Amino acid sequence: MAVALATHGLCIGYPGNPIGRDLDIEIAGGKVSMLLGPNGCGKTTLFRTMLGLLPAQGGHVTISGNDLGTLGRNDIARRIAYVPQVAQGYFPFNVIDVVLMGRAPYLGTFERPGDRDWAAAEAALDEVGLGAFANRSFTAISGGQRQLVLIARALAQAAPVLVMDEPAANLDYANQHRVMLRARALADGGRTVIVSTHNPDHAFAYAEQAILMKTGRIIAAGSVSDTLDAEKLSDVYDLPVIVTDITTGGDGKRRIVVPK
Repeated sequence: MAVALATHGLCIGYPGNPIGRDLDIEIAGGKVSMLLGPNGCGKTTLFRTMLGLLPAQGGHVTISGNDLGTLGRNDIARRIAYVPQVAQGYFPFNVIDVVLMGRAPYLGTFERPGDRDWAAAEAALDEVGLGAFANRSFTAISGGQRQLVLIARALAQAAPVLVMDEPAANLDYANQHRVMLRARALADGGRTVIVSTHNPDHAFAYAEQAILMKTGRIIAAGSVSDTLDAEKLSDVYDLPVIVTDITTGGDGKRRIVVPK
């Protein structure tokens, strides 16, 4: 297994406010990995530390074997991109301008985007199916479309690793599916995608690897089928659950989680 992103004895949090410690994680390259855990367990803090947005309180992070602490901000941004939770869109930028922001790591101070940057932004919008929305206002499109625009911004960044923080939060059922399908397609195309979610069913449907987190600790990590069993999920969420298979049509089956 090629490891795209890893943490080694990582301690996360803030000075005087530790959130998690001794976190050892290996993220497989070219796959979808999902991070699950209850609110407040440290998922977002972990992501922000893995992105270099928060300093590690101990241990370190490596990207393709390179120590994050030895890389400059632009070097990090060329290796790993971030897709935050769906934005409300407070400023009426055009959609294409939002996507162009992903080209910032390749531009000098005060340098304007060139033809190559515009082409990358347009290609990224086409890849998520929103090429026709380039000149729409970011504030005037739906939440699901805004989430896809943020994914396009990360694609324009041309980083091989994408970190997505609850990208399906606050989206309706159809848009959750569209966003998760896009994450799946990106991994199928060779990128490494790491997604945090509250929904174990997303992991069963779209991911190969799962990481379970509780109170700043990694409870389990590995293949989805081995990691997300009823005992572990019940412990992490303090809720008795059943993991079962359902028929999806023909001979197809899908594993889901339901409260006991």
